[in-house]
Amino acid sequence: MAGIPLFIVLVWFLSAAIRAAGEVEESVTPERELYGLAHRHLDSYFLFDDFDADARRLLARTRAAVGSVLRSRVNTEGLLDVARNAVMLPPQEWEIARLLAKLSSLRGEHRDLMRGGVTREVAAAVKPLERALAGSEGAVIAKVEALERYAAHVADAERAYRARDQIEALVERLPRYEELLAESGADALSMPEIGHLTGEADELEQALRASIDSAHELFLHLDGPEQSG
Repeated sequence: MAGIPLFIVLVWFLSAAIRAAGEVEESVTPERELYGLAHRHLDSYFLFDDFDADARRLLARTRAAVGSVLRSRVNTEGLLDVARNAVMLPPQEWEIARLLAKLSSLRGEHRDLMRGGVTREVAAAVKPLERALAGSEGAVIAKVEALERYAAHVADAERAYRARDQIEALVERLPRYEELLAESGADALSMPEIGHLTGEADELEQALRASIDSAHELFLHLDGPEQSG
């Protein structure tokens, strides 16, 4: 299940059903095949209603963090560990979704049970269950926040990477600017900032490397203690 995308939308099932429909008896309609596929893959996808409002917010944060890392240039161009990101992050997203769906279900059942009030004895008995729900939510939130910290470091590296490329492009154009200044008789000292471009590019390179090193360290933390040694 770990490698399966977070959502296998019903459109996928429909297309699969239509392909399968040509290989089965005519009495088996695409709709029936669609239902069968959905039933056989119940553990492979979640629906919107599987999550309560709090869980949807956490799930959105998770998807945003994972997506920002996987789409970043520092990842796609190989400055990060592309393979490990591709292998590790989607399963973590799936696991968080699975936990949130389960938590949402239990919270809904608990709210239904508590609706209308309970006796003092029942209220005392459910306290440990409520603590379990709160503790589980806290653990999931910690997982989401760890992903967000990793995504934030990748975003820092992304900004440094983009800025470094821009500075390097400006440095390449510097002789043309200097030529224009000389030909126009303008005072070159009127643009002192130009002279600092190369130094800024070096500083951005160091910042980029530092950001990537920090991201690597956080990724090892996401791997878990057994894999970080």
